[in-house]
Amino acid sequence: MSIRPTTLQDTARVASLPILHGQAAGIDVGDRTHWVCTGFDNEEAIREFPAHTQGLHQLIDHLRQRGVTTVAMEATGVYSHVLFLSLIEAGFDTIITPPQFARQIKGRPKTDKRDCQWIFRLHTLGLLPTVFQPDDTTQTLRDLVRQRANQVRLSSHHIQRMQKALTLMNLKLTSVVGDVTGVTGLKIIHAILAGERDAQKLAKLRDRRCKHSAAEIATALDGRYRDEHVLELRCTLMMWESYQQVIGVLDEAIEKHLRAMKKSTSLPPLPAKTRKRGRKPHDPRFDVRTALYFMVGIDLTLIEGIDEIHALTLISELGTDFSKWQTVKHFTSWLGLCPNFKKTGGKVKSSATRKGKGRAATALRLAAWGLMRSKSYLGAYLRRQRSRLGAPKAITATAHKLARILYNLMRYGIDYVQRTEAEYAEQERERVEKNLYRRAKELGYELTKVTRPPDTPMVEATPAN
Repeated sequence: MSIRPTTLQDTARVASLPILHGQAAGIDVGDRTHWVCTGFDNEEAIREFPAHTQGLHQLIDHLRQRGVTTVAMEATGVYSHVLFLSLIEAGFDTIITPPQFARQIKGRPKTDKRDCQWIFRLHTLGLLPTVFQPDDTTQTLRDLVRQRANQVRLSSHHIQRMQKALTLMNLKLTSVVGDVTGVTGLKIIHAILAGERDAQKLAKLRDRRCKHSAAEIATALDGRYRDEHVLELRCTLMMWESYQQVIGVLDEAIEKHLRAMKKSTSLPPLPAKTRKRGRKPHDPRFDVRTALYFMVGIDLTLIEGIDEIHALTLISELGTDFSKWQTVKHFTSWLGLCPNFKKTGGKVKSSATRKGKGRAATALRLAAWGLMRSKSYLGAYLRRQRSRLGAPKAITATAHKLARILYNLMRYGIDYVQRTEAEYAEQERERVEKNLYRRAKELGYELTKVTRPPDTPMVEATPAN
């Protein structure tokens, strides 16, 4: 195959760049084998190692023999995770780079062997950025919290199956009980599985906090029972309860790990919650707020919208060292909560936010959505943005504000000051008034305030002299 002169020139230009990492290695990660390149001096510099544990030990020994100090590999999901942790534990400075930065030049043959050489060349020149990787203790916490979230998500499927079985028996429990896995719902379901069919007796099992009366619940529980549907309800309840046991085991592990990450410095006592809500079945079975406070040194739940689950998710995904992001703009851009401009020919083709499945960004969006009825400053901001931009964009904009608050709080220790809806309304009024004065001046008018009652301020416009 002939190579164009431009390709030869490009190759020579890359080779002439200054080397920043002399003792480097590039690894192309695979499911069965890993290709390693540590140079181009001899055949031993490019080798293939099996991906099993013994092969990883051989790979690490090879890197030490070659005097390697820094390693780069392409992000390949779970394939690279074990190798990354093994290299970190062995003392190598390891980076994982996004796949789009390690792609081969178009027109060149692509093999695993060539890929490791290309990664090595780019890494020696310092052209490969690294994806965010938390420290070792935060990685353990992240894995535990992600496992718990997966178990909660899987258990929700069985809740849906329970709701279907109840519907097939014409039991309208979901219309009178907000959550079938709540106190009232579980009492009624267990009674049905025990053989109780009298709607009046089932209605007496309602909890005193239930909004609907016993008569309304009795009307909803006048059902049509069939053995196969009762069996389906029994099986799905057993599966849901088994998931609850697994979630309980993970809660114990998370609580133990948070205690191990507790700060050694003394902290002032944590003030009591101003508002307590009822416990949900999937809520952690330990005091997450207190555990995070003694780990981070800051009560993140003081920020409107961020509850214990959101705070736990954010700390597990981001860690406590926010200096890894140079500025707050880098942080919000990494989260994908700010416009991602695509501009060509002087025209903006798109400014949509970057697509992604980041759990931290998702937690911030959920926290923002919880502010829809809040009487706080952020709640007023969300409602105003929703009237202007629509709900999806308003949620992203509010999540962006929450991300900026979180960054300043964690990076610089700037205390968050809660503000009210009235303060936001006053700020918006001042902004509108300022723009009105500016616009009137541009059109040749002068605005003067008219004396009115305090609740109805008005202005009058007169032509400028």
